[in-house]
Amino acid sequence: MILPRRFRAAIDKLNPKIPAGAREEAIKKVLREESQDLVHNNRAFHNMLVNGVDVEYQGRDGETVYDKVWLFDFAEPAENEFLAVNQFTIAEDGNNRRPDIILYVNGLPLVVVELKRPDEENGFADDEIIWDAYKQLRTYKKEIPGLFRYNAFLLISDGQDARVGTLTSNNREWFVPWKTIDGEKAADFKIPPMEVLLRGMCSQEILLDLIRHFIVFEDDRGKVIKKLARYHQYHAVNRAVEKTKFACMPGGDRKCGVVWHTQGSGKSLSMVFYTGKLALELDNPTIVVLTDRNDLDGQLFDNFARCSEILRQQPVQAETRARLRELLSVASGGIVFTTIQKFSPEDEEDRFPILSERRNIVVIADEAHRSQYGFDAKFREREVEGEKIAEISYGFAKHMRDALPNASFIGFTGTPIELNDRSTPAVFGDYIDVYDIEQAVNDGVTVKIFYESRLSKLDLVKEARETLDTDFSKITGDWDSYEAEKLKSRWSRLEAVVGSKDNLRKLAADIVFHFEERLEKAMEGKGMIVCMTRQTCVDLYNEITALRPEWHDNDDLKGQIKVIMTGSAADDEMLQPHIRNKGRRMKIRDRMQDPDDPLKLVIVCDMWLTGFDAPCLHTMYFLKWLQGHNLMQAIARVNRVFRDKPGGLIVDYVGLLYDLKSAMANYTRNGGRGNPADYKEKAIALMLEKYEIVQNLFYGFDYMRVFSASPKEKLTIVREGADFILSHGRTEDERTQEKKRLIQHVTELSKAFALSVPHPEAERIRDELAYFQAVRAILVKLERRHAKSKYEMNSAIKELVSKSIATEEIIDIFDVVGVKKPEISILSEEFLAEVRDLPQKNLAYEVLKKLLYDEIKTRSRKNLIQGRSFAEMLERAINEYKSRGIDTLQVIEELLELARKISEADKRGEGLGLSDEEIAFYDALADNESALEILGNETLRLMAAELVKIIRQNAGVDWTLRKNIQAKIKVSVKRLLKKYGYPPDKQKLAAENILKQAELLCRDVGVSAA
Repeated sequence: MILPRRFRAAIDKLNPKIPAGAREEAIKKVLREESQDLVHNNRAFHNMLVNGVDVEYQGRDGETVYDKVWLFDFAEPAENEFLAVNQFTIAEDGNNRRPDIILYVNGLPLVVVELKRPDEENGFADDEIIWDAYKQLRTYKKEIPGLFRYNAFLLISDGQDARVGTLTSNNREWFVPWKTIDGEKAADFKIPPMEVLLRGMCSQEILLDLIRHFIVFEDDRGKVIKKLARYHQYHAVNRAVEKTKFACMPGGDRKCGVVWHTQGSGKSLSMVFYTGKLALELDNPTIVVLTDRNDLDGQLFDNFARCSEILRQQPVQAETRARLRELLSVASGGIVFTTIQKFSPEDEEDRFPILSERRNIVVIADEAHRSQYGFDAKFREREVEGEKIAEISYGFAKHMRDALPNASFIGFTGTPIELNDRSTPAVFGDYIDVYDIEQAVNDGVTVKIFYESRLSKLDLVKEARETLDTDFSKITGDWDSYEAEKLKSRWSRLEAVVGSKDNLRKLAADIVFHFEERLEKAMEGKGMIVCMTRQTCVDLYNEITALRPEWHDNDDLKGQIKVIMTGSAADDEMLQPHIRNKGRRMKIRDRMQDPDDPLKLVIVCDMWLTGFDAPCLHTMYFLKWLQGHNLMQAIARVNRVFRDKPGGLIVDYVGLLYDLKSAMANYTRNGGRGNPADYKEKAIALMLEKYEIVQNLFYGFDYMRVFSASPKEKLTIVREGADFILSHGRTEDERTQEKKRLIQHVTELSKAFALSVPHPEAERIRDELAYFQAVRAILVKLERRHAKSKYEMNSAIKELVSKSIATEEIIDIFDVVGVKKPEISILSEEFLAEVRDLPQKNLAYEVLKKLLYDEIKTRSRKNLIQGRSFAEMLERAINEYKSRGIDTLQVIEELLELARKISEADKRGEGLGLSDEEIAFYDALADNESALEILGNETLRLMAAELVKIIRQNAGVDWTLRKNIQAKIKVSVKRLLKKYGYPPDKQKLAAENILKQAELLCRDVGVSAA
């Protein structure tokens, strides 16, 4: 399989200082098979290729020398020999095969290319041709496996399409396109995809770089998967490494930047590639991988641990704060996983100690938002020896920078934030690379997500309406009005309504019906239900298992539905059966990720909404409100590519559409554009402006003495500051206004401060802001007092709400247009255009147009004439709208009328006593108005029924390919038309329509000869 003369020549050239005997031993190791397993052998060879072949020999002084023989010169690509061989015959075990092209480097066959000629007869429109090349490679792997022992990756093309995969890419979806040549922009459409792939992947420098830094062998539950970076990962990682090297230099700003790659596009693997390459590019760096939750820390650590070969070291997880300090105090090296919460001082410490002042420390922040903005200071009250004291506390982000003052920071995220008071680029630096939802869907990296609204139609029980306010007043009678109104607002929100007993019962029934329909009629796979509280999770579980008792099982390894949550022994007794430790949750996770396991549904509250990856998951039911990046993270659970999964479905029971549109608007609005540096300067200016305003509010009061006071005195000075603010007003109204001014301006100062850090000006006012916030907190809380405990109050109100809410039915909000099974793609061109530029076009028009297109397309596959008729009506309305013949309201009315006609069409068959198949032939006959007028409904009805019998009796599965069968059916149809007196001048057209309809019938139902 190799080219031995070229291979030996390369070994000698690249390793002149290694004795000949050792070089020969290295060659034997390369040629020797370690196992009967092809993937195992490929992995062993890849390790020798990228890390050198270990050899030992006797030195001049007689000592044993341990050294490496290198197969490639990675530093100088031109020192290697590159060769492309066409139609090279390979013989193995009696099989002779000739791959189209093999790319050799130093005599080793690294890339196999299989090409297929496009079919001119069908206008090059056959999408299956490229997959013939894929099938051929699978055959080669079985018949000439020796060739693939040395393989780096595989290429296939049909001239119109080109894709790349690896040795373990045993599904079509694992062969993916390569869309760029230079990494800066997508290749021009006019450049053939195979040229893009070859120039973008197989240039000398890129090929060697891909082999050395961008291939991993991942151990996944006993199965080894070989993964190759996709084009967006490759170029993003290389840019990130260069940015990091610059940031770590003396004089560098320590801000490496942000890699924004949408969820499901391989962000975790990109972090692995980045870490592996950075470990070689920097001088033995220490790399800290940071998350803000223990479960995310564990998931990401597992991903890295499975790919430890490319890291060239084992990552370590800091389980405790003490272990974290120990791991980060080393002189160099190491990959350390931790949560940001572990960067907090011990009780006796004023600040977090410096652990290392080295510059070659890089902190990788996973999901670079949320807790990464904790630079501000706060006044905190606590009790020491029976006395209350006040002290300044800081966010975790500041402690982390105190511990590692010269470390550089890089963020990896799928949902960057640039809103009100937080900015990802302001903290980490500018965007390094952006790979958004549209790109991921177009590349086949993720699937589309569809949205379906099934809102609960809720109302108050009639008898409860009159007594609700009275009952609520009784429960909150000894609370002050402020707290009572706050509780009333909370429990009047729909979160209380959704969790009411009657509503959960009907929701359970609708979810069971909906999910079973999807499994039966859509696709095999799994679902997830997201609830607002753990109690709601358990209540819903009980309602569902009451309907489907066979789904329940106490054993974690059995049953079709589970609740995933954490808890403690102090939790309510009803919750206890569903509280599991990490080990038990991992077993259920494995079951959920296994498409063949009987577990089909999980109910969650907060867990598994980020970082959880189960490609077979295709449906999520939301009984919980989420916003912004939290919502984007959650819905991405269903966007993973899996077999023939066409897309994921979001089922909304609580009205998420507005939040979804807002989240998507923010997501698409940024697109990696803008200048963060300019933006931050504006934030700093605003911060200083607000700081001056708040300072002036305290004019005449010496609050600065708080910073030299004792802990006990600090608390007094905070209260004195609040009293000073209130003293400005002479009347109650004036005092209220002064209080509001302070609260408003401190809030605005806090937001501007959060946008400004880290920056010297922000550092300068940090502690003063903490004092201002402490005064603000007192003014906000000043009027509040508590009588009953919150637990007692909430329990009583919850019971009141449950009694007062009745659920009439679960409705689909699109039913009003008379269209069945509506779905809106939240990633379609229309929807993205809408959310990019709010306020938008009329949503009703866009929704109706898409739904009608889909419904007509479905009907066209079953009823030729009806589909064509409705399509013409839809196009006429849309064209008239586009030409401004009618306005938006008029076109919506026309579309609604069309929807009603489509809905009414379903009832025509019932009225005529015809099946769906018969009504299709009836329409083919009635397409001629004169025939309908002459023969009438009854005759055409009889003819339609007889036509179905004729087709079923004569048509086989392959009848459209057999001329004799077609002729026989055509003769039978003509006889039928003459028998019933069908107008002679229209018989030819009718026969054509009938035969076309017959083809649709056979293709749709797969009839065979009776």
